[in-house]
Amino acid sequence: MKRRWKSLLLAWNWVLLSLGTSILIILTQPISPVPAQEPPAVEATKKPSEPEKPANTPETSEKKPSEPEARDKKPSEAAEPPPTPEELARRQKLMEGDKLYLAGNLPEAEKMYRLAKAPFTTKLKNQQRKPAIIDPAQLSPAGKVYWREAEAGIASKLQTRTLVPLQLLVEQVPEFIPGHIKYAETLKQYGDNKKALAVLDRAATLYPNQPDLIKARVAALADAKKWMEASLAARQFAILNPNDPQAPEFKKLADDNLKRYKSHIRAEVRGNTIANIITGALGYAVTGSLLGPFSALDSTILLLQGEGAIGESVAKQAKKQLKLINDETVVKYVDEIGQKLVKVSGREEFKYEFFVIPLEDLNAFALPGGKIFINAGAIVKANSEAELAGLIGHELSHVVLSHGFQLVTQGNLISNVTQYLPLGGTIGQLFGLSYSRDMERQADNLGTRLIATSGYASDGLRNLMATLEKQQKNAPPTWLSSHPGGSERVSYLESLISDTGYNRYAYEGVGRHQEIKERVKQLLKEKKEREDQKKKPNDESKK
Repeated sequence: MKRRWKSLLLAWNWVLLSLGTSILIILTQPISPVPAQEPPAVEATKKPSEPEKPANTPETSEKKPSEPEARDKKPSEAAEPPPTPEELARRQKLMEGDKLYLAGNLPEAEKMYRLAKAPFTTKLKNQQRKPAIIDPAQLSPAGKVYWREAEAGIASKLQTRTLVPLQLLVEQVPEFIPGHIKYAETLKQYGDNKKALAVLDRAATLYPNQPDLIKARVAALADAKKWMEASLAARQFAILNPNDPQAPEFKKLADDNLKRYKSHIRAEVRGNTIANIITGALGYAVTGSLLGPFSALDSTILLLQGEGAIGESVAKQAKKQLKLINDETVVKYVDEIGQKLVKVSGREEFKYEFFVIPLEDLNAFALPGGKIFINAGAIVKANSEAELAGLIGHELSHVVLSHGFQLVTQGNLISNVTQYLPLGGTIGQLFGLSYSRDMERQADNLGTRLIATSGYASDGLRNLMATLEKQQKNAPPTWLSSHPGGSERVSYLESLISDTGYNRYAYEGVGRHQEIKERVKQLLKEKKEREDQKKKPNDESKK
């Protein structure tokens, strides 16, 4: 009994010590975060096949790593079926298209890509996007009637008389930008903030280069306390429209909203500090390990330091547990793709770094702040550079949108409690982040935009998903199990590409990818042979 009381007394001393230390840390934290660095303008003339010099700065990412037991191949992933004659013919057409694309003969390249690609399976509204208009005088007769009725309703302060014509206006004349803005303003006035934001989201997707529209969306996101998304929307406009007169204003909006987001996160972390320290002390009382209080304190410090610190810390643990591929050609290939997407991502304050894990299943994960891990199996399963870019772009989008950091912040107390459960402490278990449906959609949207903006065929992720859909049979690849959606997701991506007008007849990078793919296969084969060789002495000793 005396020993038990001594343990509890020592635990209480740790509470007092840790509490005092944490309060000191909080009080000494700077209130104003360092503003994000502005990324350079993207060169529109650069072709995606030209090797870019990867940034010398390391990077971050956010997702769950592959667990050691994932090395056991699933039946559906064990062997890649040989390509059919039709697939070989299609591959040849894509390679011819790539040659024409790189030679600058874009019209002929598009013709070749169209010959190789079948139409989307999703039934879509095949409407030609009309140029945006700002002046009401340019409206059609019906559009002028809707606009006039809406203005009369606003003057009379009549809700129905205002909203009905505005809704008809944005549906039938979506190219009229003031209609979307006025409709959203009116919805907000009558208390429907959620629908107001949805109206601006849809309009911004249709016309992403209209400054007044994007500015209205940024303001709506900020009003909804979605400061990170507001910052991202503003920064993306500034990056993608560097010659727009309002670009500097959008850069300032991006910085201001990023500061508000960081201030909000800092306040949330401070609110969780004492609970985490007490939980850590409880860990000492239960397990007798001094790591309890220190883990709680360390996690608090990391959260206060931000996403980059968390990503760096967890990445160090991941690299200790996971044997990475060091082949210069393979690593450089993945890094070039990743850094190309980073340039148009809108968040270059992170240090991004891309790693390749020698595991055969298709998986990838990202850690907060920019450390992204790609399984070698993802390179093997992808049929082109554009498809691999789609996968990397999706993971990168989780980083850019701070999805992992949001989950870590929300679940910080839970993660401290679960570390005392008698379970294996692998990186995969510690970072088993489960993204919401909205987060996955956001990552699909931004990821597709990133690859399209970088010059890749915009259907890269869609094509990879479609391939996996056919191959998975009874056992879905690891990445699909954590990124659900199936055929519904393929249809969504098809609709996204068609509705936004992204070009799916751009660079594929088939030839280069096939070379890297064969190299990765050989690396995996050599790894398996080494493992089998190590098993032989043990097998013989058992006889």
